[in-house]
Amino acid sequence: MALEQEQRAALRILEGIEEGTMSAADSFALIEDADPALIYLIFTWLRKRYADHVNADAVVGRLLEITNRYSAVMTKKMKEGQADSVIEWFEDAYKYKDLESKEFIEIIIDKLEG
Repeated sequence: MALEQEQRAALRILEGIEEGTMSAADSFALIEDADPALIYLIFTWLRKRYADHVNADAVVGRLLEITNRYSAVMTKKMKEGQADSVIEWFEDAYKYKDLESKEFIEIIIDKLEG
């Protein structure tokens, strides 16, 4: 049950940013308590997924708003997350653009919680 709750919380962060359904403050409230590796992976997935997308400006704009508004915490969290061995594992085994959001989150949470 805890795994499903973690997946729902992670998907809420990702979709909130992706779809613009949460404010920067609401997103940050969830991000602040999340695993740094998870946040690094979500932000990287969004950046890579929307690099050449028609909605890139909106999605990347929301990422920047969170990062700029909460820069001290976000910089620390992103650096800590990037250093996690899960990142290397994921990037060796998968390509960000090949995964849909739900599949991506399931893989990440399973690895982080496993």
